[in-house]
Amino acid sequence: MAWYFWIIIFVIVFIIISYLSYTAKEKRLMKKYKDENLVEKLMQRTYWQGQTMGQLKDSLGKPSDVQRQVLKTKTKETWKYHKTGNNRYDLKIHLENGFVTGWDEK
Repeated sequence: MAWYFWIIIFVIVFIIISYLSYTAKEKRLMKKYKDENLVEKLMQRTYWQGQTMGQLKDSLGKPSDVQRQVLKTKTKETWKYHKTGNNRYDLKIHLENGFVTGWDEK
């Protein structure tokens, strides 16, 4: 019967830590961007055309891999998330000059 007690304690502690982490991230983003709607989108882990690299990183986190192509007048990057196999990813987000221009979702 004692092991039930420890499982319940562990679950409660996990929930509290998750909540504190979430609110800390929300406060950090609000201090950084000072825009409630933007912070709400970032906390929901969304992405959109025109989003900056910094916003994308705050929303989805660090990508698993980055493919970069530097041209004369622009820089193109593909940020890859959720690796499923050898050079296979569920989500590829395309950026041009630091802004999201599109994505491929599988």
